[in-house]
Amino acid sequence: MSKTARVYKIEMLIRNRGHVSFQTLLDELEVSPATLKRDLEYLRDQLGAPIEYDRYVNGYRIASETRGPKHELPGLWFDERELYSLLMAHQLLNEIDDQGTLSRHLQPLLDRIHDMLGTTDSEAQAIVKRVKIINAARRPVPSKLFELVGEALVKRRRVQMRYLTRGRGEVTERKVSPQRLVHHRNTWYLDAWCHKSDGLRRFALDAIEHVQLLDARAKDVSAKTLEAEMDAGYGIYAGGKRYWATLSFDARAAEWVSREEWHPEQRSRWTDDGCYELQVPFADETELAMDILRHGGHVAVIEPASLRNLVRRRHEDALVLNRLPA
Repeated sequence: MSKTARVYKIEMLIRNRGHVSFQTLLDELEVSPATLKRDLEYLRDQLGAPIEYDRYVNGYRIASETRGPKHELPGLWFDERELYSLLMAHQLLNEIDDQGTLSRHLQPLLDRIHDMLGTTDSEAQAIVKRVKIINAARRPVPSKLFELVGEALVKRRRVQMRYLTRGRGEVTERKVSPQRLVHHRNTWYLDAWCHKSDGLRRFALDAIEHVQLLDARAKDVSAKTLEAEMDAGYGIYAGGKRYWATLSFDARAAEWVSREEWHPEQRSRWTDDGCYELQVPFADETELAMDILRHGGHVAVIEPASLRNLVRRRHEDALVLNRLPA
């Protein structure tokens, strides 16, 4: 039994039985007296567990001033495997959190996990080096901007921001009510009610040039409305009328695509000729066309015609750009 599992069991035995003798703990844990003494000291000194020895009952108990439902040893609800999983999750968070805001605030939790596992700094670094996350084409967001948006989101406050709409090369001033943060393809977005356009909009955080927290309370939009308007499309593009695309992948690409989820509502089937047919909903063709193009000549757009024509034009443009000089 690992050290983490032992200290968890010690705490649970004392909690459930009220008091437990040293001999009972030895019998339950099947360890040496020296090991049990070290575990008890670790619980009290390192984890701050309010465990004390009561000579009148000849056993260990939770200190009387901390008894009741409020007493709980942080982290002891996780076994050793779960704690290692949390370490891996923290490593993943570090990779997507380029400004370090989230991981910085979670540092106390990370410290407690190391205490529970009994790992040193060097051991912890060796563990996380076993996991590597590759984030291509990441667009960093300034730490101060991210924190301001996060504060407005949690405190339900409006913000005023200067926003660059890249497609039009236009900079506008807007007041918005933040609804949620979205992380998609290594980039952060803000779903917010825009008081200028009087509707829900999705903003790329790296395109916000300036942001200011306002005193006015944010307008609340129900989760149902938010999901219906912002999650119905394909990828990051939301809103508008929905259409369905039918794609046919040849046998070479089918083995990979059949294991992928392009959209939660997608439909699929294998055809008699060994191709994989995928149907996905979309509101805007842009991102869907990008995903189709990465499969090159191994996918055919069956419908709609507008999407098929867009993909063909992109291939033709690429052919022109990549012709060898005369």
